[in-house]
Amino acid sequence: MNGQAEKARHEWDFTLSKLITSTSRASNTSDTLGAVELDPSNRLLATGGISRKIRIYNLTNNDALSADHADLCICVPAKLSSLCWRPDQPGSRGAGRVVCAGDYDGVVTEYDVERSTPLSERDEHGGRRVWSVDYSRALHQHPLGASGSDDGTAHVWDPRSSSEGLKIKRGSPVCCVEFDPAGGGLIALGCANQKAYVYDVRRVGEPVTVFEGHRRTVTYVRFLGEGRMVSAGIDGCLKQWEVVGGGEGGVGRVVRTYEGHVNERRFVGLSVWREGGLMGCGSESGEVFIYDLRWGEPIWVGAFSGGGGDGQFVSGVCLRGGGGGVGMEEGEGEKCTLVAGGSDGDLMIFVGNRKMSSSLGFGDC
Repeated sequence: MNGQAEKARHEWDFTLSKLITSTSRASNTSDTLGAVELDPSNRLLATGGISRKIRIYNLTNNDALSADHADLCICVPAKLSSLCWRPDQPGSRGAGRVVCAGDYDGVVTEYDVERSTPLSERDEHGGRRVWSVDYSRALHQHPLGASGSDDGTAHVWDPRSSSEGLKIKRGSPVCCVEFDPAGGGLIALGCANQKAYVYDVRRVGEPVTVFEGHRRTVTYVRFLGEGRMVSAGIDGCLKQWEVVGGGEGGVGRVVRTYEGHVNERRFVGLSVWREGGLMGCGSESGEVFIYDLRWGEPIWVGAFSGGGGDGQFVSGVCLRGGGGGVGMEEGEGEKCTLVAGGSDGDLMIFVGNRKMSSSLGFGDC
C-alpha cells in the first residue's frame, strides 16, 4: 500500500456497534440476506432475502439482538433479492413508511410498513427474477420506480398508476438499476453482458453512456456525481468511470480499478457514500471492505461474524454518512454507518469516525 493510502487507512476508525444474529443455524434453514437498506433517517433498517420475510429494525432499540426480535416482520410470498425505501411524496410526511421489494418470482411489491400490508403489486417481468429495485429522488416530484430483471429488461413506472410504464430492453439480464440521486432523468443499468449503461428515461432509445471494461457480469452500478460512476463485477473488482463525450453514445473511461475483495460468483453488495468519498462492498472471503475513491486498495477490512467459514460470504452492504440510530452523538466530527448482511443471515453494524480532517473531494481522485 502506498503512503497516501496508508495515511487514509489511519483517517478512519470503524468499530462494531451492533450484531444482530440469525436463528437459521439453530433451525437448519437458510436466511441469506439479499438486501440491507437504511431509511433516510439512518434509524430504520430493512432486510430481505431467502427467508421470505422483510424485517424492520429500529436501530435506536438496543434490545434487538436477534432476527427473531425485529421491531416488525412482514411475511412475503417469495424469496427477496432487493429492497428500496420509497422517498416521501410532495406534501407527505413520514419518510420510510413504504418499502419496495423485488422477488424471485418476478414481482415488484410496495409494502406499507406501518400496516404490514401490500399497497401495490407489479408483475411485468414474465416470472423472471427481479434483481434490483430503485426510486427516483428528484425534489418536488413524485418518485418513479424502476426494476431490473433476468428477463433482460428494466421497467420504469409511476407508483400512482397500474400501467406498465416504460420498458428498456437489453436482451441480457439486468442485475442493477439506479436513478441518478441528483435528480433528472438518468438511470443506470448493470448487465450480465459485462457492460453498464446510462439511459435518459425522457427519451429512451440508445443509451446516453456505455461502460465497457469488466470481464464478467456487472452486478452493481452507482452514480458518484460530476459525470462519474462506479461499478462492480464478479471479476473481483470495482471500477470508477468518467463520461467521455456528450449526448447519446458517450463512453466511459476507467479512472481507477479497486481490488482486494473476493467476488467470483455472487452478489456481495456495493454502497457509496458520495459526500464522504467512500465505498463499501462485501466479499466471498467473509469480510466487508471499505475503499477510498482516491486509491485502488482498501483502507479498511472487517471480518464478518461467520469469518468466511463453510462458504459464508457478505451478501449485502449499506454505507451512509452520519451516525443515525447507532448511538453516535452529533458534533463528534465526520462519521458514517456501515451495515453488512451475510449469507448466514447475520447483520453487523459498524460506526466509522474520521480521526483527522482531509479533503475527499472528487477533484483529488
